[in-house]
Amino acid sequence: MQIHRLGKTGPEVSAIGLGCMGMSGMYGPSDRAESIATIHAALDAGVNLLDTGDFYGMGHNEMLIGEALKGRKREDAIISVKFGALRDPSNGWNGYDARPIAVKNFLAYTLQRLGVDYIDIYRPARLDPNVPIEETVGAISDLIKAGYVRHVGLSEVGADTIRRAATVAPIADLQIEYSLISRGIEDEILPVTRELGISITAYGVLSRGLISGHWQKGQQGAGDFRAVSPRFQEGNIDENLALVEELRKIATLKGASVAQVAIAWVAAQGKDIVPLVGARRRDRLTEALGSRAVELTADDLSAIERAVPKGAAKGARYPEAQLKHMDSEK
Repeated sequence: MQIHRLGKTGPEVSAIGLGCMGMSGMYGPSDRAESIATIHAALDAGVNLLDTGDFYGMGHNEMLIGEALKGRKREDAIISVKFGALRDPSNGWNGYDARPIAVKNFLAYTLQRLGVDYIDIYRPARLDPNVPIEETVGAISDLIKAGYVRHVGLSEVGADTIRRAATVAPIADLQIEYSLISRGIEDEILPVTRELGISITAYGVLSRGLISGHWQKGQQGAGDFRAVSPRFQEGNIDENLALVEELRKIATLKGASVAQVAIAWVAAQGKDIVPLVGARRRDRLTEALGSRAVELTADDLSAIERAVPKGAAKGARYPEAQLKHMDSEK
């Protein structure tokens, strides 16, 4: 497994990270034992970057990872945690809280649930519109000085916010959606992160399974985010799946799966970009790791660009109500 450093002074992480959100809902029920087995398989394969959020399953995801890490050396895993999202008992969303006092409160609970004494990368899940980013990053910096956090990360923020945050402390990485059909960061955000020496940890590299090559219409059930995701709705889904079939032709010629080509494309955009794969099962993890053996030539990349042109996807990556509150979309 190749190793990349996040940012100029961040941790050294595997060239692929494991996004653990789906193990605690969002995409329907998951199997606890299989989830833990998948985390173990990832670590055994050299994947050291585990990404979570304290609001995934209202703490369930952190406790799951904590259980999976029992008996292993703490340094075997680089744990990335998002915080700040507010939930209610009915699974509703109630905005974000990134006040310094809240940052410290969230971290205290995270350390307890994970069963660790420090977090490798700590990041606000979204920009709190009521709190200057400088104050939030300053609070994380205080936690670094106290030994509870190692590095500062950001998530789904725009170019101006990135610049402001970087004046307070070194930023290891920006976590943001990036895939063949979600390429918005290329216009303004990616140039700024590269100027400042900040890495990208890319989530949604398979667009929530849409471009995995496995998705079929009507597959989502109760409690699945895709039931409200615009790209999975009637009027959009058929055209999006047609893009997948074009990508499948290229994958077949490469002797690879659609998912492997899609992940390899993200990785090919630069060593400062680390794909996060949301595998919930060992077979899907094995497939994702197989992307490391897929070498995309210049001709391959051109063919992929023709098959899935920038902006070709139908529908936004989030419902409009959520996009309005995302700093990265402004």
